[in-house]
Amino acid sequence: MKAHQTFGMHFPKLGRWLKSAAMLVCLAPALLSAEKPNIIIFLADDLGYGDLGCYGHPIIKTPNIDALASEGVRLTDCHSGGTVCSPSRSSLLTGRTPYRVGFYTIAGPERSHLSSKEVTLAKLLKDDGYDTCFVGKWHLGKFKNQPDPGDHGFDHWFATEVNAFDGPESPAKFIRNGEPVGEVSQWYCDAIVKEASDWMAKRPDPSKPFFLVVSYHEPHTPVHPPEKYSKMYDNDLVNKLETEVAYGEVHRPLNKSIVENKKYYYGTVTQLDDSLGTMMKAVEKLGKDENTMVVFTSDNGPETPVTVQESANQWEDNSRDRSFGTPGHWRGMKRYVYEGGHRVPGIVRLPGKVEAGSVSTQLVNGTDWLPTVCHLAGVEVPSDRTIDGTNIMPALKGTAVEREIPACWMFPVGYDYRYLPSMAMRDGNYSMIGWFEPKRGEQGNSEWVKSTKLNRFALYDLSVDRSQANELSKHRPEDFERLKKKMIALWTNIQEEAPDWKNQ
Repeated sequence: MKAHQTFGMHFPKLGRWLKSAAMLVCLAPALLSAEKPNIIIFLADDLGYGDLGCYGHPIIKTPNIDALASEGVRLTDCHSGGTVCSPSRSSLLTGRTPYRVGFYTIAGPERSHLSSKEVTLAKLLKDDGYDTCFVGKWHLGKFKNQPDPGDHGFDHWFATEVNAFDGPESPAKFIRNGEPVGEVSQWYCDAIVKEASDWMAKRPDPSKPFFLVVSYHEPHTPVHPPEKYSKMYDNDLVNKLETEVAYGEVHRPLNKSIVENKKYYYGTVTQLDDSLGTMMKAVEKLGKDENTMVVFTSDNGPETPVTVQESANQWEDNSRDRSFGTPGHWRGMKRYVYEGGHRVPGIVRLPGKVEAGSVSTQLVNGTDWLPTVCHLAGVEVPSDRTIDGTNIMPALKGTAVEREIPACWMFPVGYDYRYLPSMAMRDGNYSMIGWFEPKRGEQGNSEWVKSTKLNRFALYDLSVDRSQANELSKHRPEDFERLKKKMIALWTNIQEEAPDWKNQ
């Protein structure tokens, strides 16, 4: 008979204590591994799928983001929740398709904002004991008379309502926890990374897990990096290599300068990369790098260059002449529901759970971050509303994920690009495209969103047709009809929940 069994027979309480102690010793490694992870989400603005070295860009140097990819998983089928800023940001925080939340375009029209009725990832984590922080571009409503980051679960926030400007020469005006900070004499990416680093270092209880969103302005227009970055790309080799870059089947106008303008965009992406490197060093210095999930992604595809298809005076300020982002080989750019408008870089570093240097080809959408982080943190996903996303932990390991609700994207209302389709939906490698009626020129409000119908469709197989040039309705009629019905049902469901801002 074993010693602890003998003790247990004669001294029952002591025996039970020894048994419990032995169980705790055995469970110690599991308890330690169950420590809630810190979460950092880096969100770039208008960064294209093909804009990073680790995604194949022949020119732009991004050593810090590339290093992040080498330490985690690089996603090749990652998507933002929308095709422009505000819709994507709402999806990331709520796990819901933007039109359910009321973002039919960027925040502002018809008083649209992130309603107090929405439950955000920050709120869920805060209620579970996380410290929460938001730094950077909010773009989900006005800070006066509409819910701000603090109202949506962020303990600490340092933000601008919309974009920054041209760096220190024309600095952004930040608000910190509801109080104006005034003009900050730093480049935007440097200012928000400093704020985030300081917040991490000064938390009253560093043992608590934290959730941090670093929401960049870069490389959104206006594009004006420090000279040391633009000079890196001012040479003949860059001029030669630029001719090899694809722009999503969107052609640049012949009367716009390429030689003089491209260096600014390339330099801005490298500037963003440096700031991420600074942030990761701060995480490592605090000893948090081994228990921190780091996500790097973008809010939509790259900004569209001004072309002859658009109004001649719509962009007369030339703000987009320096936009040289690329979706790689995918068709479309920002605003487009073709793949290039929402397929974006996606990198996840999570030591012990995600294999370093791995690549996943599984579909990941912007709506997925909320349920995935909740799963990791052991937090319940809201059950009183539709959550479009799903836990994509299996996808981060290369395994297929079953989706109850298909991933979908809508073109933002208020833009008169009548030649572009209105909605996209993914089903495996199939991309179903649909057009709303009446014509987009007649749209612009909640009433239109809640009444318009899908009346034209196109089907593409992305596994063999990245440029979405070969429409398949006649070649695969059964799949076409099946997905047409599925898209109509999905859109009808979204319309029913979409808020009417005029009556809010």
